[in-house]
Amino acid sequence: MALTKNERRTRIKNRIRKVVSGTSERPRLAVFRSNKEIYAQIVNDVTGETIAAASSRDKDIAKSKGNKTEVAALVGKAVAEKAMKAGVETISFDRGGYLYHGRVKSLAEGAREAGLKF
Repeated sequence: MALTKNERRTRIKNRIRKVVSGTSERPRLAVFRSNKEIYAQIVNDVTGETIAAASSRDKDIAKSKGNKTEVAALVGKAVAEKAMKAGVETISFDRGGYLYHGRVKSLAEGAREAGLKF
């Protein structure tokens, strides 16, 4: 029997998470993409704390005009700026089972432009 979209994404996500995990020196940038919004958070998996987070629902980002790909780039820049304030410069990128394409790629490039290294 064929897998549903969500089952397939969950399998890919678990495969990625076996390798990618966040530490205090190199936390994980986790991405969640819904149909309308995109969310990103920088997580230290050792202590289980979220260091920085941003989403397309944040007030300053929600006001901006543009398509979903452009908004994703703004979310990447916002989460990178918050991470830099918290003292994080290098991260591990966790695409969350999504293809590195479109909004996920735009978010990653926005974070790189703002100074994160991964």
